[in-house]
Amino acid sequence: MTGKKTRFIFVTGGVCSSLGKGISTASLGLLLEGHGYRVSAVKMDPYINIDPGTMSPFQHGEVYVTEDGAETDLDLGYYERFTGARLSRRNSVSTGQIYFTVIERERRGDYLGRTVQVIPHITDEIKRRIYDVAFEEDLDFLLIEIGGTVGDIESIPFLEAIRQIRQELTPRRVLNVHLTLIPTITVAGEAKTKPTQHSVKMLMEIGIIPDILLCRTNRVLTDEMRSKIALFCNVSERNVISAVDIKSSIYEIPYMLHANGYDEIVLEHFGLENSPIDIGAWDRFYHSLTNPRCTVRIAVVGKYISLQDAYRSIYEALLHGAVANEAELEITRIDSEDIEKACGGAPEQLFEGIDGILVPGGFGNRGIEGKVMAIGHARANGIPLFGICLGLQCAVIEYGRNVCGLEKANSTEFDQGTPNPVISLQEEQEIIDKMGGTMRLGAYLCDFREGSAIRRIYGAPSAMERHRHRFEFTLKYRELFEKNGMIASGIHPKNNLVETVEIPAHPWFICTQYHPEFKSKPTAPHPLFRDFIRAAVERGGRRCQ
Repeated sequence: MTGKKTRFIFVTGGVCSSLGKGISTASLGLLLEGHGYRVSAVKMDPYINIDPGTMSPFQHGEVYVTEDGAETDLDLGYYERFTGARLSRRNSVSTGQIYFTVIERERRGDYLGRTVQVIPHITDEIKRRIYDVAFEEDLDFLLIEIGGTVGDIESIPFLEAIRQIRQELTPRRVLNVHLTLIPTITVAGEAKTKPTQHSVKMLMEIGIIPDILLCRTNRVLTDEMRSKIALFCNVSERNVISAVDIKSSIYEIPYMLHANGYDEIVLEHFGLENSPIDIGAWDRFYHSLTNPRCTVRIAVVGKYISLQDAYRSIYEALLHGAVANEAELEITRIDSEDIEKACGGAPEQLFEGIDGILVPGGFGNRGIEGKVMAIGHARANGIPLFGICLGLQCAVIEYGRNVCGLEKANSTEFDQGTPNPVISLQEEQEIIDKMGGTMRLGAYLCDFREGSAIRRIYGAPSAMERHRHRFEFTLKYRELFEKNGMIASGIHPKNNLVETVEIPAHPWFICTQYHPEFKSKPTAPHPLFRDFIRAAVERGGRRCQ
C-alpha cells in the first residue's frame, strides 16, 4: 500500500496545548532534508469541523491556504516555510473529514450492510489518508502531527490508528515522538517531571510507547532529571531531549534540536547513516537575521491584532523581507478599531515613527473604517502601503471616496445600499448558500501590466498566487479609478478580475487581492514583501546608517 522506503514519524503532544508541535515537526523536516532525504508532513486535527475555514481567527488563528485551495491549520504554513514540501488538501485531515467520508460510504451502501464502527472503519480511513500521501509522493519520511493533547477524547481514533500503523509496519518503519512539558514551579524554582510521566502513561494505556521525548522546558534538563524521566517513561535516556524555550526566534529551533542530537537519533532508529548535514541556505538566512544592519518599523493594521497567530504568515513574511534587506524588524500592531476611536479619527499619532503600513485580510464590518483611515494616512503622507485582500478592498474604498469623488463608496459586504459599490460580490458567489470551502480559494494566474511597479518587482510578466475571498473590485469603476491615478496593474485573464492595484505617483502603494504571504519562505522571501521592506527601509534611512 505504501512506498517501500517511506518511514513514518508520528508527533503527539502531552500535558497542554501550544507547546510547539508544528514548529518542532517542521524543524525535523528541515534537518532531514539537510541530510538529503525527501520529506512531507500531514496535520491531523481532532476537531469536527471539515476545515478551519469557518472558524473565528480569535479561536483558531489564521487559516492557511494551499496551492490547490485547501483551507488548513496554520501549522501547514510552518511545514512549507521550513521545508521544500509542496502541500495540498491531502496534507490536512480533520475528524469532520473522516466521519463525513465514512458516513457518505455508509449511505451509498459501500459497507454491504455491516455495522459501521470507529474500529475498523474510522481508523481505516485515517490510515488510508496517511498511506495515500506516502504512496503518491514516494517519500523518504512522512511526518504526521496529531493535533490536540493526549488525554483528549477527540484524539483517541487518531492515536488508535497510528498504533495500528506501527503494528502493521513494525518499528523499522515507524517512530513515535512525544512532545511534553516540564513545568517549573515559580516559587520554588523547581522543574517537575510528573506531568510528563502521566502524559506518557496515558499514551501507553492506548498502546503507544514513545521512542523520543521532546521535553519543553525553560532550562536544560539535568542528567538526573533525564534519567528519572527515562526510567518512568520507558525511554532511553539519550532519547530524552531538552526542547528549551527560545528567547530570540523560532528559526533558531532547528539548531537547538540538532545540537541535542534529535536528527541523529531519528536516523539511527531507522538504521540510516548520520550523513553530514547541509542547510546552507538556512545558515545564510539565520546569519542575516542575527546580524542586521538597520531597523525598520512596520505597522500592521488589523481586526484580530489581539491574537498573535491571527496574522502568523503575515508576520513571518515581513520578517523574511526584512532579513533580505539586512534589517531588524519591529512590528507595531494597531487594532483598526483603535484608529476609529483615536483623535476623532485622525490617526497621525498612532503612526509616528512608522516606516511602512500593512493592512491584511479579514471579514465583516467591524474595524473597516479604521483600515480605510490608515490607508488614507499612508496615501496622503507618502508612507509605503501594502494592502492584502481586504486591504486592497479598503484601499479602493478610500480612493473612491477621497480621490474619485464617489459619495459613500463602499463594499456591498459592508453596505448593501451603497450608491457606489466599488467592491462587490463575485457573480458566481451570489448563488452560494454555504460558508465552508466556497470562496475563491487557491492559486490563480495574475498577468502584470507592462511598465507597472509590480511587474518590475516580480521580474516576470505573470505569477500564480493563492486566494481566499468572495468580493472583488467592481469592473465598471476601473476607468474612473485609472483616470484619477490608481491603476489595475494585475489582472486574472480568464474574466478580467482585478488582482492588484497601485498608485504610480506614490513612493510605494501596492495592494493585492491574493495572499502573497502564503508563498514566502525564510530562504526565499516573497518579492513583494522584500520590496515593501526595501521601500520602508529607505523611508526610515536615518536608522540604517
